[in-house]
Amino acid sequence: MFAGLFTNCVFGFVRAAVMLAAVRSASDFGGYDEGTIGAYVWLSQALLGATQFMGPQIDLVDRIKSGDVAIDFLRPIDVQLGYLATDMGRAACTILPRGVPSIAIGAATFGLSMPDTPLAYLVGVISVLLAVALSFLCLFAVSLIGFWVVEIRGIRVLYQIVGTFMAGLFVPVHMFPDWLRVVAMSTPFPSILQSPIDTLSGRASGSEALVIVAIQAFWVVVIGLLGRVLLRAGQRRLEVQGG
Repeated sequence: MFAGLFTNCVFGFVRAAVMLAAVRSASDFGGYDEGTIGAYVWLSQALLGATQFMGPQIDLVDRIKSGDVAIDFLRPIDVQLGYLATDMGRAACTILPRGVPSIAIGAATFGLSMPDTPLAYLVGVISVLLAVALSFLCLFAVSLIGFWVVEIRGIRVLYQIVGTFMAGLFVPVHMFPDWLRVVAMSTPFPSILQSPIDTLSGRASGSEALVIVAIQAFWVVVIGLLGRVLLRAGQRRLEVQGG
């Protein structure tokens, strides 16, 4: 956790310095000023560990490859919900020792523009919970492709590259050209990172923040149902030697 916090801060300092230079040199940087761009950088660094873009693959991938997933199907626990519950606990253990100190360090060194009303933070927490759930459900669906292919590492790398870019990790989605922003918003990726950043930083407030949370909930339901369909299809396809 300490190593993760240190890495978060190092990359946070680099990203914040670059973004601040861009804001100061541009007349209009997507509506961001020094305080809001600082909030974007440090909130994204804080949430990166909780989301599953950069983390290791879940052990479901190896269990599908070995056939041990057949045992999971026999257990009196829903496979998808069981893995989701485990990942929510993992995310909580990541946010507390890594995410919160990262934000505190960013606020102390760069200054962050954050909302001053409790309601904004309540909506922000809900948005973060939905983002973490959606992040896992997307990775769960990607992992289930292992029922049909021998190795999913290439697919996982493609998911990481496209997902982190479309989610707004490198630059805010608000900075995308109009056509690319439309493409990005047609995917669940902005709901994993850009949406909780917008709600927590106060860029989106009131009804706009509620719409963002509703869109996140929509994607959680859609991707969750996709995972269940893939899981059921994979269960029918599964063959384990000897039984």
